[in-house]
Amino acid sequence: MRDHIIRLCGAALILAQAGSAPAAEQLSRKPGLWEVTTTIDNSSAPPRLVKQCIDAATDELSQSIAGPFSAAVCPDRKVERSADAVNVESTCSIAGKPASAHAVITGSFDSAYTMKVTAEGALLPGGKMGMTMVGKWLGPCAADQRPGDIIMANGVKINIPDLQKRAPSTIDQMAPH
Repeated sequence: MRDHIIRLCGAALILAQAGSAPAAEQLSRKPGLWEVTTTIDNSSAPPRLVKQCIDAATDELSQSIAGPFSAAVCPDRKVERSADAVNVESTCSIAGKPASAHAVITGSFDSAYTMKVTAEGALLPGGKMGMTMVGKWLGPCAADQRPGDIIMANGVKINIPDLQKRAPSTIDQMAPH
């Protein structure tokens, strides 16, 4: 169950980045190394910290691999920008059951942002989940890093494009069609 919640949290980032939104509304991060801390509201789980080395292509790829919150299952998405925030409202159907999410993003995708997400749906624990993601741009990727690298807090490194090459059917099933 914990892994499922972590997947949902990761998916919520993609949800908020609105992969199906028009190009003018996409929320692309500055290329380089990002540190992202995810905290699940009302959970005893410690915050999850990852570092992500991205370029424009791998940021777009990560936005398209949304798991349960992909554009394919969340076709109704509304992105509104104001002077100090971006609001994303999504209506989804996950495993045939209705779900929705509301995200408020403040800050800048060039240096640091905070995203607060509230999701509701029958498949979530208690029917509702809240989480906060804080992203901070650390600078260029290190010499031993490639775009698409995700470095876990324990030092384990995976590369999303490499995973896609090794297991295309699994990754493709998560991407919107």
